[in-house]
Amino acid sequence: MAHQFYFNPYILDNLPAPSAGFDVVQDISEPRLRMYVTSRGVKTFFVRKRVHGKDKRILIGNYPDVDIENARSVVPTILDNAMKKPPVRRKKISFKQFVDLYLENKVRRGEDSYVKLVRAINRHLVGLFDKRICDVTSEDVKETIQAIKGRAIAARMQELLQSIFNYAIEMGYVKSNPVVSLEKVPQCRRVRPLNRAGLLRLYDAINAMADQTLRAAFLMLIYGFVPRSKVFAMAWEDLDFNHDNWNGWPLSDRAIVLLQDLPQDGQWVFAGRGGMHLMDPRTAWRRVAETAGIPNLTMDDVYKFLIRQVKWASDREDLRTNLNELLDDIFIQNL
Repeated sequence: MAHQFYFNPYILDNLPAPSAGFDVVQDISEPRLRMYVTSRGVKTFFVRKRVHGKDKRILIGNYPDVDIENARSVVPTILDNAMKKPPVRRKKISFKQFVDLYLENKVRRGEDSYVKLVRAINRHLVGLFDKRICDVTSEDVKETIQAIKGRAIAARMQELLQSIFNYAIEMGYVKSNPVVSLEKVPQCRRVRPLNRAGLLRLYDAINAMADQTLRAAFLMLIYGFVPRSKVFAMAWEDLDFNHDNWNGWPLSDRAIVLLQDLPQDGQWVFAGRGGMHLMDPRTAWRRVAETAGIPNLTMDDVYKFLIRQVKWASDREDLRTNLNELLDDIFIQNL
């Protein structure tokens, strides 16, 4: 059962995040309004409604981007709209045209992630583009999924297609979802090979590198607690050493010392070729990983290993303290 209290900014700003998964809280003023609180501290307003015999959860938006009064005020409208039958669209549109509508209205991603999604759609779903969306069958979808090499990307494309057709039903362009009858793509999930002992060996291997730029960039994968794409694209103008943060993300003490020792003679912290930032130094990383005795280690394995151990806090200074304590626990206690 959800915890019930009167939603106000002070309480929501200080809600503790669960150690894993998510919690649900409910507003007393508008009991139909609820909120997810994830272990990462993300707070999302939503409402529940049984629609045609099925439990439906409708997201309103993240707090504080959506304020409390606005969330309360839209609840009746959202619930009324949920009970309405979808409009029947007599105009036929192609699958490609509808995908463009889906991307515009339903996808909320960062620029890099959005570009990758569009590239994957253009590569793997092109066989459906010229078909009218109402004419796409389960067999068409099955053939498209089976043609994709790699179980992981095939599974993601299947999930994406299911979401696209759910939206098509909502918009009245199709009556049923051709994806739901298909079996899910079986996946062999990769076991991430990193542990604390391996991280220490990796740290020693990185410090033995001769190239200063690569050495600093690889150390920031450990000290920065962000994915490699963000580390390599770090720009000097985004760093605020007065407040110990980078684009609003707190910097650990080790990250600050590392960055302040680097020459600030260009736009990018980790400069690559042709005036661009460092892109994807796979060869150098492979050598480092092999030296550390973890040949199948990826750069993002480091981020995922560390971020899962961080004790989350909504306050930036508290989070920065937790980042420092985790690094100290890993490195100082193993000296």
